[in-house]
Amino acid sequence: MTSSASTAPTEHHQFRLDHLAAFLHESKSIQDTWNVYSDEQTDIDGVPYDDHDYALNQDRRHADTWRAFEQVRYGGETLLATAEHQLQQLPAHKIQTRWAWQLGTLHTALERLRTLQSEWVEFRDSLPASARPGTEQYDDPLADRNADAWSYLDDWATHGQSILDIHVAARQAPSPLTTSAPVRAAAPAARTGTVRR
Repeated sequence: MTSSASTAPTEHHQFRLDHLAAFLHESKSIQDTWNVYSDEQTDIDGVPYDDHDYALNQDRRHADTWRAFEQVRYGGETLLATAEHQLQQLPAHKIQTRWAWQLGTLHTALERLRTLQSEWVEFRDSLPASARPGTEQYDDPLADRNADAWSYLDDWATHGQSILDIHVAARQAPSPLTTSAPVRAAAPAARTGTVRR
C-alpha cells in the first residue's frame, strides 16, 4: 500500500471530525441564542408572551440546527463506526464509562434522523408542482420534520463531543490507533437524560 493510500482514511476521518466540531460549535450558538430569546419572551412560568412569535423562533431554531447537522449526517455512520473501533482498542484506564452509551444514543438518533429525512423526501416528492418552498403546503410539513428531529439533533449536540474525545484518546495511546477497518461494537445499554427546551 502506498503512503498516500494509507493516510487517505485518516484524512477523510479528519474531515468528518472537523464537520462534527463545526456542528457542535454552531448548534451551541443556535441554542444559546434560543435560550436568550426564550428567557426574554416568556413569563416566570415559561409561558410565551406571544405564542405565534415564539413558535416562529422555535421553528427557526429547529431548521437552523438541522441545516448545521447536514454535513455530519452524511458521515455520521462512519464517525460512529470508527469511534467504536477505537474504543475497542483503547486501554481500559483510558476509557470513560459514559462513552459506550453515548455512542449508542448517537446511533439511535442518527437512525431516527435518517428515517425522518426519508419520510420527508417521500412526502415532498408526492406534493403537487405548486407546493414549493415558501408555500404553506411545503413549509409546514418541513417545519414538522424539523420539530420531530429536534430531540435527535439535540442528542448529537449533547453527546457528539464523545466522538472527538475518543479520537483524542486514541491519538494519545502509546501506539496511535487506526481509523480504518471499523468493527461494529455491541449495542450499548439505553441511556437516560434530559432534552433541552
